[in-house]
Amino acid sequence: MYRSSNIVARIFNRQICTPPPGTSVHHARCFYENLVPSYTIYEVECPDHLFRKFTDDGQYLISFSRNYQELIVYRPRWLSFSCKDEDCDKHDLPSRAKRFDSFFTQLYCVPLASCNELICKDFFLYLESQQFGLFATSTPAQVSDAPAAGGAVHGVPSIEKITFHLLRLEDGEILDKKVFCNDFVNLTHNTGVFLYDDLLAIVSLRYQTIHVLQIRDAGNLVDVRAIGEFCREDDQLFLNSNAQGMAFSDKIKQLQFPGNHIENHMHQGQSNPENSFLSGIKQRLLSFIFQGLWNEERDETLRIQGLRKKFYFHFQDYVDLIIWKVQFLDRHHLLIKFGSVDGGVSRNADHHPAFVAVYNMDTTEIVSFYQNSADELYLLFEQFCDHFHATSRNLTYMNFISSHSNNIHAREQLRSIKDKASNPSQFVKKMLASLPFSCQSQSPSPYFDQSLFRFDDKLISATDRHRQSTDHPIKFILRRRPYSLKFKIKPGPEAGSMDGRAKKISSFLFHPILPLALSVQQTMFLQPSVNIHFRR
Repeated sequence: MYRSSNIVARIFNRQICTPPPGTSVHHARCFYENLVPSYTIYEVECPDHLFRKFTDDGQYLISFSRNYQELIVYRPRWLSFSCKDEDCDKHDLPSRAKRFDSFFTQLYCVPLASCNELICKDFFLYLESQQFGLFATSTPAQVSDAPAAGGAVHGVPSIEKITFHLLRLEDGEILDKKVFCNDFVNLTHNTGVFLYDDLLAIVSLRYQTIHVLQIRDAGNLVDVRAIGEFCREDDQLFLNSNAQGMAFSDKIKQLQFPGNHIENHMHQGQSNPENSFLSGIKQRLLSFIFQGLWNEERDETLRIQGLRKKFYFHFQDYVDLIIWKVQFLDRHHLLIKFGSVDGGVSRNADHHPAFVAVYNMDTTEIVSFYQNSADELYLLFEQFCDHFHATSRNLTYMNFISSHSNNIHAREQLRSIKDKASNPSQFVKKMLASLPFSCQSQSPSPYFDQSLFRFDDKLISATDRHRQSTDHPIKFILRRRPYSLKFKIKPGPEAGSMDGRAKKISSFLFHPILPLALSVQQTMFLQPSVNIHFRR
């Protein structure tokens, strides 16, 4: 149905009409079709900081100093200025109104990194219920050929020190820290860390351990469990008690048979890696695969043949799998991605074979296991994509992020891409490469709602990523009649770049509630160009 572009008419219509049950939020969001960031201030005078993102509740703008030592937090505020004339819209903004501090107020500046550490600029997680922020610092040097000692995986680099800082964003007080030494956690775009409600999962790639922590209301990071070498809390105690019992038994045998004392002692002192236990999570995985293949056939001969082809032939391949990435599905289940060592440390792991498993933390069992090219997993991903975007139960607005399982326009776009794909298997593998999803990687801004606006997702999208910049403005067009152009977002100078050959990268920071956005264009060897887009 055609809706008036006049916001007064829409408010009057809201007063006299009641939306159908369960659609009141959808109807309220339609007001954003009238409230758009249609005015741009180009090349704003602003501090030379690296702007990270708005928090999901819109209360804070997170930024870092250029030397990656300090955290600077701003509070967004709306522009205000006086005008003596009757029609102020016809006049240009005063010079003071075009400054960065007219839109943002600096709350504090906190030194976060020590002298030998740097802030990880691509990592930030926000716990809205307590307004806590989680940041990370690390030593810059990576030792790529570090010796695999103490259970470490060979081929995974080592970072001397990684520190997670829990801050109260209201005043910048550091509440707690969690330190990992000589380890490797993938912090790029929050890849190796996932936050669900008050539970935090940190993946140690080097030691193949999923550290599950709880963030208490008082601001403490409390260890809940570590999943990897052991799955239950008492696994290590059980194995140690058995090892002591075996050692005691061997000692009695040595006293009974003194002639074998030297030989037995020699065997005890030598560690044989071939006889070492597999990790607890790997044993659970192998057991699940074995049981699944065992139950496929009832005939004993066919069962043995199937196990030889599908299990024993690939046994070493399964053993060599490592944990790449983890996300919570709920408070009890984890979605774990397994793959090769090369894929775990590679920037682009799409061409590496990978597997996805659902793990129950309470029962310590693998619930399901798929290869990342499985059609069955793709159908689940296509129909129930929102279930993979695990978000807090209290964050209502996060449920309106467009996906192909909740938005007909996104679904049609996905099916169009699928129909054009020359290789269906490669298409499925490419789509499933995004699983598990990175935590808090999408903006909840209503301007990315595909039921409201249409835009070129190659140039801009809700996903928190840098984009190849263009001198042409990015258009946001109404999905409904009259299908008109509502606003444009143009990064960089108003007149365009002087050197068209220079490579330019743009990032976009949309406020989750207000018609306010920042576009930052970075060109090699030049100062970043910051534009502010807002509704005047």
